[in-house]
Amino acid sequence: MSAATDSLQRLLDIMDKLRDPGGCPWDREQTLRTLTPYLLEEAHEVIEAIESGDAEHHKEELGDLLFQIVFQSRIAREEGKFDFAQVCDAIAEKLTRRHPHVFGDVSVSGSKEVVKNWERIKADERKEKGLEKRSAIGGVPDGLPALVRAERLTEKAGAVGFDWPDVKSVMAKVYEELHELENALESGNRNELESELGDLLFALANLGRHVKVHPEEALRATLRKFTARFGYIEEKLAERGKTPRESDLAEMDALWNEAKLSSK
Repeated sequence: MSAATDSLQRLLDIMDKLRDPGGCPWDREQTLRTLTPYLLEEAHEVIEAIESGDAEHHKEELGDLLFQIVFQSRIAREEGKFDFAQVCDAIAEKLTRRHPHVFGDVSVSGSKEVVKNWERIKADERKEKGLEKRSAIGGVPDGLPALVRAERLTEKAGAVGFDWPDVKSVMAKVYEELHELENALESGNRNELESELGDLLFALANLGRHVKVHPEEALRATLRKFTARFGYIEEKLAERGKTPRESDLAEMDALWNEAKLSSK
């Protein structure tokens, strides 16, 4: 067996020992429902590890996420639903089926055609299973971060031809929504303001997709930058015996500009 196979079997054996009689009381008490928050937490920690650029941290967090999959598979096996091997087989079969340009004789001109084929194959699969016909933009979880969901929804819409033809067209929409937001600000109507702000954010998410910049990742990068620069302000103010509340905008703005220069 390969090293990966040996390592995976070791993990599965550990999981069995934790859940079997005489194992860990906490692990034995868990259910699919109680594990849900941990699954979400581990997924977000993987993202943070990727952003940190720390390979060791990334490796560790991927392991934590993998353990959640192994854990749920073990519980499902106990309930007579499926086991880990079936999870692996299911995704292997799906990937093979949905990549006919790799595992079959289908030719594609690029990634856009790959996405279109993927969505078509998904629709065919649902039809074969006798499942209810779903919207072309269906299947995007409501619980996703809003920018991620906006990107995925427009990606699905684009796969069936409902999309802006080019980046210039998307930019024109951004400017249009910005102008409408300005009008809403002048009107003072809160509902209108919320609606127009949402439209602008949606247009920006669409722009990110067109220029191949994930809006969620772009915003997260900006938040890290903001956090670091504000931390610089607090540090420098502390050296002067102050807190931000004891400072003023002019002083903090000057320190912000220093932080910008120092981070270049």
